[in-house]
Amino acid sequence: MTETPQQEYDPGDVAIIGMSLRAPGARDKQQFWDNLVHGRESVSFLTKDEILVDETLIHSPFYVRACGVLEGYDQFDPSVFGISDRMAKAMTPENRLFLESAWESLEDGGYDPERVDAEIGMYGANNPQTAALYSSPPDRVSVGPEAIEASLAWSPDTMTSNALYYLGLTGEAVTVAAVCAGFHYAVHLACQSLLLGQTDMAIAGGAMVRLPHPRGHLWEENRVLSKDGHCRPFDAKGTGTSLSSGVVTLLLKPLDRAVTDRDHIYAVVKGTAINNNGVSAMAYGLAQPERLSACIANAMEVGGVSPDSVSLYEANGLGMVMTDELEVHAASMAFGKQTGTTSIGGVKGNVGHGGVVSGGFGAMKAVMSLYHKKLAATINLTEVNEDLDLPSTPFVPQVESADWEPESGVRRAGITSIGGGGYNAHLVLEEPPTVTERAPEAAGRPRLATLSALDDAALARQRTKLRDWLIADPDLRLDDICFSLNVGRKVMERRWAAVVRSREELIEVLSSDVPRGPAVTTGSAPQVNTDSLSRGDNGIVRSGTDVRALSDLAAAWVNGHRVDFGSLHLGEASHRVPLPTYPFQPRRFWRTDW
Repeated sequence: MTETPQQEYDPGDVAIIGMSLRAPGARDKQQFWDNLVHGRESVSFLTKDEILVDETLIHSPFYVRACGVLEGYDQFDPSVFGISDRMAKAMTPENRLFLESAWESLEDGGYDPERVDAEIGMYGANNPQTAALYSSPPDRVSVGPEAIEASLAWSPDTMTSNALYYLGLTGEAVTVAAVCAGFHYAVHLACQSLLLGQTDMAIAGGAMVRLPHPRGHLWEENRVLSKDGHCRPFDAKGTGTSLSSGVVTLLLKPLDRAVTDRDHIYAVVKGTAINNNGVSAMAYGLAQPERLSACIANAMEVGGVSPDSVSLYEANGLGMVMTDELEVHAASMAFGKQTGTTSIGGVKGNVGHGGVVSGGFGAMKAVMSLYHKKLAATINLTEVNEDLDLPSTPFVPQVESADWEPESGVRRAGITSIGGGGYNAHLVLEEPPTVTERAPEAAGRPRLATLSALDDAALARQRTKLRDWLIADPDLRLDDICFSLNVGRKVMERRWAAVVRSREELIEVLSSDVPRGPAVTTGSAPQVNTDSLSRGDNGIVRSGTDVRALSDLAAAWVNGHRVDFGSLHLGEASHRVPLPTYPFQPRRFWRTDW
């Protein structure tokens, strides 16, 4: 996001340029961050009537009626992707969630999949058990079109290839199986592919829907599930965690390319590392401090990062005394002696254990902390476990939210994810590059802003969401807004456009239910003689930058003609900026038989 092209960047750095999240208590990343900084716990404590399974277990004194409920886990908007209702019902909840999340990450990054001329890799983790519990398809002898179609929709293996196909993209598709470290493994593989030049951009993430949903868990002594449903990372009274569901995806691109392309950068991936305990563990599946320590140290070494400069450690943090002690010991060995102090946190206290997406919750917390320069408190931590011996480590519990003022002068975070079966993974992130001050945009210059949707109701919601977004963020520039809307959104049938000279004028026309003044919409736009307009390979080309020329362009586009928006912004220095993503209209799709 800098405007100094002569600046050099580490060739191993990868930029996070788009993000999407759905988590317990949060429909998007903004709500998730708001929950974190305000110390909200999003684990739900259910009544017996809300749990439709476990009819016998639910009466046990050890049954804990707590879980991280994911609102809309059974809903989907297939029309956006050209998917039939029959196919939507066949797709597993994780396949559907991952597809919508990948769409949102692309839009958040300012990219229209239909106009992306690049190879985009798709890397994702899911829970194979979810597919098995979601009405497995019959064991057909036939391999005809119907059988193959149903299998591809349902299969956990095809989650990433489905996303590529329905987004209209090409690239690598890798569905990862690394249990609870799945999100981190997906990011690691995506970064490797980007740095090897195998892909131009990558979407990496994970989706987890625990079925049946919602349900509680059975508490057992010295197991990872909490006795009372609360997760208490690093607390002396911690008894484990509760289970939750969600989806997180990141849009990634090599940092130097992202800067050149004027992308919005949330954070930078400096280094990633993975390993497995193998035979070295005391017991299969149990955390092994030496191997985890090696993984953390390797990620820092790959990124050329000194432990002294990492001032946030987002732990796996199961909230169980034994596992927390093992992890802190491992991280302490990796960090070694250092002069600075490192905040240690655990997001499972807020949202529970999301399985394959749990590392995504931790990564999203770290990215938002870097982006907002603020450290969120670790909740449910009232009595620090003395056996962690934190005073002899670099780590300090983050008991209250605070501004992030690192002693090293640069904000960096390490995020650990651990999976059963000996899987270890670690990411090292850094704050985005400093944005060089730009000259103010020319006052009063007319700009064209566009929106589109599948129907008029969705188009109205688009206008409302954008208006509220612009009011909430007065620092957004009009040139950046128009550039991001015009080149970063898929063009749909129902359209709205306005030629405006200021943010204030754009907010005003967005607020009107009836198109008036500089705004036009499908069905009410004036007709223009498109034969008189210049055309190129990608559609109608602007004839000028005055109000009349842009108004003709707006009317032609709203009436269904193709416009070359790339040429409209040719020679500009506008940046892609995050704006509201498409307002899906989800409906419930659920299969109980085939």
